[in-house]
This record gives sequence, C-alpha cells and structure tokens, in this order.
Amino acid sequence: MKNKSNIFKWVLSETVRAIADYKMIENGDHVAVGISGGKDSLALLHVLAHYQKYYPYNFKIQPIHVGMGFETDITSIKDWCKELGFALHVQSTDIGRIVFEEKKEKSPCSLCSNLRRGALNTAAMKLKCNKVALAHHLDDAIETFFLSLIYSAQLKTFAPLTYLDRTKLTIIRPFIYLHEKDIIKLSKKLSLPVITNPCPANQKTKREEMKNLIKELSKKYPNLKENFVTALKNFNAKNLWPSPCR
Repeated sequence: MKNKSNIFKWVLSETVRAIADYKMIENGDHVAVGISGGKDSLALLHVLAHYQKYYPYNFKIQPIHVGMGFETDITSIKDWCKELGFALHVQSTDIGRIVFEEKKEKSPCSLCSNLRRGALNTAAMKLKCNKVALAHHLDDAIETFFLSLIYSAQLKTFAPLTYLDRTKLTIIRPFIYLHEKDIIKLSKKLSLPVITNPCPANQKTKREEMKNLIKELSKKYPNLKENFVTALKNFNAKNLWPSPCR
C-alpha cells in the first residue's frame, strides 16, 4: 500500500489524522518547527508546509535550528527552507562543549536533550511562537517507553500534545502515528538535504539499544507497534498496582 508513488499521501494522511485527533493546530497559531537537519525534522517541515497551503487553518510556520557548537555546514538546509518559503532561524549554543567537555557525561543524551529543548523553546518564545512542532514518530514513542521502563523504572512516554505552564508553549508531535520506515521512504523520495549528525555519541546510545530491541521484538510480534498505540489510547490506571499504604 505504501509504495514509493504514494508514500507522501500516506505520511500526509497520518499527519492530518494526528493533528485532527489532538487538535494540534488551530487558526492563528504560530508554529515553531525544530529542525535538527535529520530526515524526521526535514520531512515534518515539508509536510506541514503542504498542510499550511492546502488545509483550512490559517497559521504561520517558523523553522528553528539549534546549533550545538560543532563544525556543521547547514547551508543546504537554509537554502531548502528558503525554497519552501521560510527563513531558517539559527539559535547558536555551546551545548556540545557543555555536554562533552565541561560535564563529560558518560550517558549524554538526557542532558543534551534537555539543553536543546530549552534552547529551542527559548528561541520559539523570542519569535512569538505559541506552539513547537517536534518530529518524534511512533518508533520514538515506543523507544522512550522501553528506556523509561528499563533504565528509570517508570511507565511513561511522551504525549502527542503537551502544554508547558512555565513557558506557555504547546508541544505538538504531528508524526506520532507514523513508523520511522515511512519517514525514511519519504525522505528518499523527496531527496531531502539531510546532514550527518555531528554528535560524538551518535548510534552509541541507550536509545540505539532500544531501537535494536524493538526491531527484534517486531520480527517476532508484527503487531507490536499498532498494539502499543491501542494500549496507550485505552490506558486504565486501575490495571496497574496502587502505591503501598504506608
């Protein structure tokens, strides 16, 4: 069904469904889109640009790239954003130096993620955005669940839509129903200007472990990802243990 000729229609339809299910975008919104330079964020901007043009809501889009302080050429991304009709805002930071030189984190992903998220939200507020769109997909949600379970002893993952009281920003994840493999197909079809991840820890993280674990589980249980979504939507706290009475 999702062959190369109709992959864009499939990704768009699943994105539209997620936006509608959780009322992610409404009239008057100013949506910041986090652009890392990877396939997911570039695909999200492309799809949202199409959504903005052909769907009923009147809203603005502002792509934002958080620079980590590494030597990275993002000229191709700036030019591509310009072709779509957007000016890429670049938020420069020293996150790379802080994480790998100052803090010397052995497991750097959590700190790095928090710092990048803070920088992105700060830039979004400065640019008068009220929402921030992130390109997390279904595989990311499942990986986060297993990471939380195995390493933090918690049953949790991120939500499709989250309101942040402190910043007054709403975080939205329009790709929440999509499998990573579909985004990979779309990225190749559109020849997106993906840049190489400069992070020294790339593909050496706990998340990569979870990605491989889920890949193996999915071979044995083909409906794993769909069942995961169904379980989240039908969650009942009564099915879990209550806290001890002490």
